[in-house]
Amino acid sequence: MERYGEKRAVIIGGTSGMGLATAKVLLDGGARVLVTGLSQAGLESAEKELGKEALVVSSDARSLTDIDALAAQVKAEFDTIDLLFVNAGFSIPTPVANVTEAIYDEMFNLNAKGPFFAVQKLAPLINRGGSVVLTTSVANVKGLPGQVTYGAAKAALRSFARTLAAELVPSEIRVNAVSPGPIDTPILDKVFPDKNVAAQVREKTIGMIPMKRFGTSEEIAKAVLFLAFEATFTTGAELPVDGGWSQL
Repeated sequence: MERYGEKRAVIIGGTSGMGLATAKVLLDGGARVLVTGLSQAGLESAEKELGKEALVVSSDARSLTDIDALAAQVKAEFDTIDLLFVNAGFSIPTPVANVTEAIYDEMFNLNAKGPFFAVQKLAPLINRGGSVVLTTSVANVKGLPGQVTYGAAKAALRSFARTLAAELVPSEIRVNAVSPGPIDTPILDKVFPDKNVAAQVREKTIGMIPMKRFGTSEEIAKAVLFLAFEATFTTGAELPVDGGWSQL
């Protein structure tokens, strides 16, 4: 029997990087998977990589209207699900003095508000024994210069994980978070389009990580799926996958 046979999963922010890697493992294990993204290029690329077995849906993770529409589509396609992986997120590195209201709102809308309402709207579709996994960040426990609003939004998400876990216990739904450190995904190049700057940031970051390397999307996928299906006596927790950066 396939490892994830008969499982149904929704991955918000699943068209690249960590979400895409998780989708691939689930599909290889026999699961039915719906992933969301926003950019047309990302959606088309994901469709090619994941194949016809996956549902690739355009959805803005910040928009309550889109989240409502997504919940309706998930209900129509799957009826119920076993995993909701809320992975959409992005950082706009900005020193405190340069943070504008627009940057502040963008960071909280994408990294805290959207994920909260995604869980609120999709939790009624999660089977008993099912799971929610949220993507937080090492930035929610490290005082990283330039990450003041991103780190605070991810800290809010970490708090949501605890309270959502407590509220969903009666439904036998576990809520946990995976906390990535620096992961080798396309986001680094998106945040730092200048290749020289990106290389400098990468070198400086590696110097701060005890394991002296970036993690991979596949390593995050393993942690997500452990929390989702193996850690059956764990809820409200955050699992750091950061090369020891937050721990040592």
